[in-house]
Amino acid sequence: MGRSRRTIPEELLLLALDPATGTTAQPQSLDLGLAGAQLVELALAGRIAPDGDRIAVVMPRPTGDPTLDSALELLRRRGSPVRAVHWIGGPRLGLRQTYLTHLERCGMVHAVAGQMCGVLPTTRYQATETAISREIRARLDNAIRTGVPPDPRTAALAALAHAVGLGKHLYPGNEGRSSRSRLRDLIRHDPMGGLVAHAVMDVQNGAGAQPRRAQAAAAVPGAAPGPVRQPTARATAEPAGMPGPSRHGHGSMARVGAR
Repeated sequence: MGRSRRTIPEELLLLALDPATGTTAQPQSLDLGLAGAQLVELALAGRIAPDGDRIAVVMPRPTGDPTLDSALELLRRRGSPVRAVHWIGGPRLGLRQTYLTHLERCGMVHAVAGQMCGVLPTTRYQATETAISREIRARLDNAIRTGVPPDPRTAALAALAHAVGLGKHLYPGNEGRSSRSRLRDLIRHDPMGGLVAHAVMDVQNGAGAQPRRAQAAAAVPGAAPGPVRQPTARATAEPAGMPGPSRHGHGSMARVGAR
């Protein structure tokens, strides 16, 4: 894969960066979105393909992108298709920082060191290539405004932006309500992006843990199965507010944007 094209994880992160504060919007769900964006990028590169609600490796050859290839190798080692919700809900220690460091190395952002409460060190990231961020945003705006089906990359980016809750960041307030609704509707234009976006929302709603809890209960001899809550229906409205701290590796990202 050539590096002349920005990857969907990179574009999602640039969308999430607040130009005024240098912090990332929706930092917790963004970690999930980046893991999902890797799946979409690998699918567009022909390395993986959807198999129902699972992800199957169809070509294990490296893409040339170290971060994507690391994800591809982990998928390959599974040996069988993995549920998208389980992959996205797994630990992703340092993924956001990895992409921020990459964007800094490419000259698209620069790190600004600071302190919180005059004691704790923080790092904020300011976009340096603002034309790139404007171009990414313009693609979404154009798809929302015209209603013309976007290309698969833009459709997948829109699906992930909605899934992680960036709609309120990109199109705030009551005046942005219709744009947020149309951003959500773009999910239908890319099957892989839609699959991944719904998996991201399912993880946030706790659906990803249900099969594991049920399997754990079944593994205990003589244990009576407790009531298993049905997985949350796939969201069609704006994502709910962010959950509290979880096990998705967010603690390692505490220094980013003083979150």
